[in-house]
Amino acid sequence: MAAGMKVYLCGMIGSGKTTLGRPLAESLGLDFYDLDDEMDRILGYSFHRLVAEKGWLAFRELEYSICKRLAALESGLICLGGGTVRYEWNMDLLAGDGLMILLTAPVERLIERVRAADRPRVNESASLEEDIRRLWAEHREKYESAAQVIYPTDKKSIDQEVVELKAVIEEWWRRSGPG
Repeated sequence: MAAGMKVYLCGMIGSGKTTLGRPLAESLGLDFYDLDDEMDRILGYSFHRLVAEKGWLAFRELEYSICKRLAALESGLICLGGGTVRYEWNMDLLAGDGLMILLTAPVERLIERVRAADRPRVNESASLEEDIRRLWAEHREKYESAAQVIYPTDKKSIDQEVVELKAVIEEWWRRSGPG
């Protein structure tokens, strides 16, 4: 079933893309790709350093080149960066290329999940809380319109979420996949 299947997980930072993506890819028999990990691998250091030294524009340019490579794959489960779908040039590459699933959680839950991680702020003068609230308020429509499926990640265990998402993906594949 996995040959030719491509699934994208998108969502805000802390929505569970990587946490769910790895076991979900394994359960579907798909190769797993994480945009942030790909970026770190290409750079040879953390993308946080890229943002600190060269700014968000350099980050977005590299993100776009990685999106081009990932869009060219035949199959896989791909976790996008937290802001990837906010940019039309990325969506021009990814729209219609597979199943796009938006992972969501209440903003308070996102903040709680991200608090321990030292992630660069998009709005540098804002606190973590302000940054996440502002990004969701300003871009919620872009996230929601990018996705064919919206899935909340704050109600169940990771194992339960993987089982449910696998069923959603397999049903989508039966209806939309080749053959």
